[in-house]
Amino acid sequence: MNVIEELEKQEIGKLSATRNIPIFAPGDTVRVNVKVVEGSRERVQAFEGVCIGRKNAGINSAFTVRKLSYGEGVERVFPLYSPTIDSIQVIRRGDVRRAKLYYLRGRTGKSARIAEQTDGYKAKLSAKDRRASEEQKKEGKKATKTKTKEIVDDLNEGTEPSASGAT
Repeated sequence: MNVIEELEKQEIGKLSATRNIPIFAPGDTVRVNVKVVEGSRERVQAFEGVCIGRKNAGINSAFTVRKLSYGEGVERVFPLYSPTIDSIQVIRRGDVRRAKLYYLRGRTGKSARIAEQTDGYKAKLSAKDRRASEEQKKEGKKATKTKTKEIVDDLNEGTEPSASGAT
């Protein structure tokens, strides 16, 4: 490894330690909070849109975010390790099959939508929650079976079902 790559790696390590950079890919909707200096005061401005591409080049890594503002497409390229970036939040994960989504530039409305990535309901539950919900379901089935059995027994005996059993 040459000296420049080594220095870049150290600098990336320092910057990653001070700021949390989430894992995101093209197709994800992200909110980038950017520090903006106006005169003597500094404020944070949010830029929310779809990530249409990433350039992974060490310290020079960058990503492009596209949004529609008042009907006009606005794209902005952010250097990933820039000190002007306050934070990056992933709003939703998109399900795409391309690394660069430049085809979105020519689309508006429904054709510009990106499907959301889903893992299904079971994948969202942790193993502990899954076991608890299965046990709850079994208990509910047992209670229903016993209540049904009581009603059937009452009917077979020729008496009216108990008031607690009928609703």
